[in-house]
Amino acid sequence: MKVIGIGDNVCDKYVHLKTMFPGGQALNFAVYAKMLGADASYMGVFGRDEVADHVLTTLDLLQVEHGRCRQYEGENGFASVTLVEGDRVFLGSNRGGAAREHPLELTEEDLAYIRGFSHVHTSNNSYFNSQLAKVKSTGVSLSYDFSGRWRDEAFVAQAAPYADYAFLSCGSAPLEEAQEVCRRLCAAGCGRVIATRGSAGALYYDGADFFQQPPDPVEPVDTLGAGDSFATAFLLSFLESLERAGERMAADRPLYEEEVRAALRRGAAFAAKTCLVQGAFGHGKAFLPE
Repeated sequence: MKVIGIGDNVCDKYVHLKTMFPGGQALNFAVYAKMLGADASYMGVFGRDEVADHVLTTLDLLQVEHGRCRQYEGENGFASVTLVEGDRVFLGSNRGGAAREHPLELTEEDLAYIRGFSHVHTSNNSYFNSQLAKVKSTGVSLSYDFSGRWRDEAFVAQAAPYADYAFLSCGSAPLEEAQEVCRRLCAAGCGRVIATRGSAGALYYDGADFFQQPPDPVEPVDTLGAGDSFATAFLLSFLESLERAGERMAADRPLYEEEVRAALRRGAAFAAKTCLVQGAFGHGKAFLPE
């Protein structure tokens, strides 16, 4: 399985620890996919500062290919974070830094490169919506993490028609409310919708049926990255099922449901492991607070 995360990268600066950890939804996908055994790459925009240097060094260390990234003078994206009883609390950010100031514009060479992958993952924080139609034109499947932006109907309208898989965070929303959100995203154009609901687990909707997945019980060290790790493990499992038995799954509903449930279980198991690591995937580095 060859996949690529395109879009945001940051360092999450844990002010209480004076330590920064690489992250960002698109970058997390690439790193998690690599950890799970996929051939994973990343494409995004970097600044030129110690944050960018640390993220790039970490990608090299983890052997995540990133040869088509852009780099500009100025700040890399970062977010300031603290923890309250293991749960992350965001204190602010520079809204993507260089990625906001110089959003990706895909060239013909980029599109030829993307065609070599099985799947693309991007996010609401990537300043990438204007490029989604180009990605769709490659014929490569696309997943999109709306996070909490599913509440913004205008924003959903920009991205939903291109998303084969939509991920979103519903927090502690009641089941019926989360189901209605999933229906709305499907109606807007998303192929399949997966909503994470914190301690209530995850909800999958394919336009016909709902599937629920409880979380694996764990005492979290840090919940940062849990949603991204769930999405990555789910996607790799389900996409591999489609590669292996897509025609059979289309004709055999019980087999399809079995593969969906297996993918949801793998997502929950990997998310639980992520909750035992500081930062999205570790690799912290000390920084001097301003």
